[in-house]
Amino acid sequence: MGDATPIGQRNEPEMPRYGGIATFALLPRIEEVTHADVAVLGIPFDSGTSFRPGARFGPAHIRENSRQLHPYHQFLDVFPFGSQQVVDAGDVPVGPYDIPRAVAAIEGAARRLVEQGTRVVALGGDHTVALPLMRAAAAAHGPLAVLHFDAHLDTWDTCHGADVWHGSPFRRAAEEGVIDLDHCQHVGTRGGIYDPSELDDDRAAGFEIIDSEAFEDRKVGDIVAQIRRRLGTRPVYVSVDIDVLDPAHAPATGTPEVAGLTTRELFRTLRGLRGLDIVGCDVVEVAPAYDHAGITGLAAAHTAWELVSLISLSGNR
Repeated sequence: MGDATPIGQRNEPEMPRYGGIATFALLPRIEEVTHADVAVLGIPFDSGTSFRPGARFGPAHIRENSRQLHPYHQFLDVFPFGSQQVVDAGDVPVGPYDIPRAVAAIEGAARRLVEQGTRVVALGGDHTVALPLMRAAAAAHGPLAVLHFDAHLDTWDTCHGADVWHGSPFRRAAEEGVIDLDHCQHVGTRGGIYDPSELDDDRAAGFEIIDSEAFEDRKVGDIVAQIRRRLGTRPVYVSVDIDVLDPAHAPATGTPEVAGLTTRELFRTLRGLRGLDIVGCDVVEVAPAYDHAGITGLAAAHTAWELVSLISLSGNR
């Protein structure tokens, strides 16, 4: 017994987790490796938001709240950082004044990673960033099945003269052929709309809806089964707007909506996606100025960790 290593000291890092520079989950920077299977990419951009600003500070806040993430996922039984090379790729250098220029820069940065065989887990930023990220993923994998967790549809057209903003990424993606119109699914939708015709537009953009009420009326396993049927076997892009969660679980977001999902419901749903071919994903709309005790930052960091874990178990890995 004298030579046994105390459990709490196994694989203990030299630097305490609260010290040092906060990369995502204290992972290596992309410059420190020769190849990355997965890159966590920050996108500090919120010029497309329609209500509360501040998501440009989201990537740094999520990284800070990711310090305590651990290497083993006990529910999925996987070492997501051990079975694949995961890195922090830093932030895309985007300015706040020119949306088309920013979107082009985001797409360019994502394409450079994707062309190297790297799958991108993006930290937003507002939901505008999903459009260039989906474009980059589709360029490599073809039209995408999309799983979209959000309080809102995000298939609207123009707003204040802008046709690319955080309420339009999935409409633009549908018009461009970036997504497969037979394999797209909203989850957690509950936000207000201006007219019932918006639901018709949403269906034309290829989406079916599982609203937040479903999580009260149905078992999560049944919801997961419906999602898997809808996505099929196509390459999957997963987009998580943190406002899919109830404001009690994620208050720091640009367009909060009451009566949302709990973190447990979100994570149980994500864990049911094991084996799908997830080729890219994002976690967006974290606006830290409205956070309390890091509640939203923690939820977003753990959501990204769930996605990295799922990528390690993806069908084509």
